[in-house]
Amino acid sequence: MNPVFRGAVIYIFLLILFRIMGKRSLNETTTFDFVLLLIISEVTQQALVGEDFSLTASALLITTLMGIDMILTITKQKFAMFGRIVEGAPLVIVDNGKPLKKRMQKTQVDEEDILHAARSNFGIEKMEEIKYAVLEKDGTISIIPVQNSSS
Repeated sequence: MNPVFRGAVIYIFLLILFRIMGKRSLNETTTFDFVLLLIISEVTQQALVGEDFSLTASALLITTLMGIDMILTITKQKFAMFGRIVEGAPLVIVDNGKPLKKRMQKTQVDEEDILHAARSNFGIEKMEEIKYAVLEKDGTISIIPVQNSSS
């Protein structure tokens, strides 16, 4: 099989797979996740290269992967909807101290994840002290604390 075609297929397959896995999957990797990523990289390398270990095939594969990435980047810049499909969009998961359970379940975020972000950034210990919590595109959780009216 042609190395350019193999590279394109693997790139698109991994893009779809990691998109389905969700935002949190790559942001907070455990030891198991890291080992799994190493195994995936080894399998991917074998699928990309096959029996052709030549410099030409390697250069062609690298060029293909970088080219696809550049095309996707340009497409995301020109078409916002495409960017939201490929990368997702920020998502409010706490609204005025109330966790939005369906969104949290869908994105595999629990209250402890939110409170951890709140403690780390603001020293907040209670959900009621959070005005909004937003799951960002990169998997981090942004916290907007409730403003005290006494200040």
